[in-house]
Amino acid sequence: MNRLHATKDFWLAALRADGPALWDAVAETGPDTPVPEVPGWTTADLAYHVTDSLRWVRAMIARGVTDRPGPQTAPDTRPAWGEALDQLRRELTGTIETLEALDPDLPAWNWAPQPKRAVFWDRRIAHEVSVHRWDAEAAAGRPTPIETKLATDGVAEILDTWLPAGRRQGPTDLHGVVHLVGTDAEQEWFVRLRGAGIALLDTGTILDTDDHHARAKAIGTASDLQLALMGRTRLDHLALTGDPRLIQALRTG
Repeated sequence: MNRLHATKDFWLAALRADGPALWDAVAETGPDTPVPEVPGWTTADLAYHVTDSLRWVRAMIARGVTDRPGPQTAPDTRPAWGEALDQLRRELTGTIETLEALDPDLPAWNWAPQPKRAVFWDRRIAHEVSVHRWDAEAAAGRPTPIETKLATDGVAEILDTWLPAGRRQGPTDLHGVVHLVGTDAEQEWFVRLRGAGIALLDTGTILDTDDHHARAKAIGTASDLQLALMGRTRLDHLALTGDPRLIQALRTG
């Protein structure tokens, strides 16, 4: 497994690119357009969700403490569509400004088995916005892939953050090893499933006595891998071999 070392500057650069693109796609479609890969959602639901999530993160992270915050709550009433677009734009811009101003080592709560520092949210928000940018563009009928390096880190985030935090949506009773290959990134991952347990393997440390033979393999671009694991696209968009249930067990969205 090659290790990608992304930085705060990298994640903020991605956010600066994907935030305006998300807003453009939402504004283009109007409030009632279905989001095809998120059943039951319209672009209005998407806009409100992103706005509320960013507002909550900005307030939470600025506390400078690792205590669990109160739950995220949505306003009792939703604003008119024009105001909703303005709020979305303001939160996208304000989030960049907030994250940019914070020391990445500032204490900050998060929900994962990761250090409780602000840099967690630099990464998390970059991926949150990039995937929702794809959602909005899909609603507009013109989805474009997630940038290769960002998507590679997005796959890594699923494997090192989402799944260890217990946010798996697939089956949790399977055992085996999944081999993921990002063709455009020249990146690969080996993931061992032990029922509810999961481990991201470094292939350089596997012992010959381990039962490490891959029982499922998925090959695709980094963007296709990330979108499939996030539940946005079907697994058959990837080149699959072995037991597809093992790959299904890695899905988190």
